[in-house]
Amino acid sequence: MSEHSEPFDLLIRNTSEVVTCDGPLDGPAEATLAPIAAGAIGISRGKVAWVGPEASLPTEQVTSYTEELDARGSFVGPGLVDPHTHLVFGGDRSAEFEQRCQGHSYLQIAQAGGGIASTVAATRAASERELTYGALPRLVTLLSHGVTTAEVKSGYGLDVEAELKMLRAIARVDGLQAVKLIPTLLCLHAVPAEFKDRRAEYLTLCLDELVPKVAELKLARFCDAFVEQTAFTRDEAARVLRRAAQLGLLPRLHVDQLTSGGGAELAAELGAATADHLEHVTPAGIIEPVPIKLTTTPPSTNGQPAQRR
Repeated sequence: MSEHSEPFDLLIRNTSEVVTCDGPLDGPAEATLAPIAAGAIGISRGKVAWVGPEASLPTEQVTSYTEELDARGSFVGPGLVDPHTHLVFGGDRSAEFEQRCQGHSYLQIAQAGGGIASTVAATRAASERELTYGALPRLVTLLSHGVTTAEVKSGYGLDVEAELKMLRAIARVDGLQAVKLIPTLLCLHAVPAEFKDRRAEYLTLCLDELVPKVAELKLARFCDAFVEQTAFTRDEAARVLRRAAQLGLLPRLHVDQLTSGGGAELAAELGAATADHLEHVTPAGIIEPVPIKLTTTPPSTNGQPAQRR
């Protein structure tokens, strides 16, 4: 054993390949993954101490105290990050999946009272405990596919108490399983039924009550908005996201999913952390220059500094 080498506490061997993600960033994506065929990983004191072909394994660092994990020919790599999930919600929409398979569009289902509106009703009716434990099987599935960090949005409460309930449930789930969760307030997901003819009042509720309360309680790191014909306009989203940014909640956006609404351009204008969906993004939205981002101080979440999440 060399002077500066420590024995491995854990050795992962017999892999098909080890992906390091340590390749050049200016080449093809496959090169960035930098896979090591038949690789092995040595871990000391909870940190990766050695990675390389198993044939080159430093055997002097493998001792009788080293625990060995046989990968049985499996792929080994860093934990995956899922940056857009809706893991916490009540009820289910399996019937709508069948409708989609029969040719009904997302817009048609939403206009008939399905989609987000149906999940809002079920989520409001569910207890915080039900929302918490209902999410656990979904996270087990994510973990089984290699996801170790997931962003989780609210957006199915659409009133102050129900949104806070969802975000508290996300915090509770975070402490019950192995996937690290990043909470996002999605207050502009849809106009709730009780505000159908009073959408300006719902925006005021978000601006004056919901966003400030979430920031005060440090229940989220991000604030998201859905810009679409069935949801909110660019101007409405911009107002709420700018207010959220002032309070330390970084902007995210659902945009250009069903129609071209200038959402990508708005994301660039706001310096959003993400612009998701983009199925109908325009050429202008793709090339829109990104300005200086909004200056915010991300709040801590669940008692941990935000930068560690």
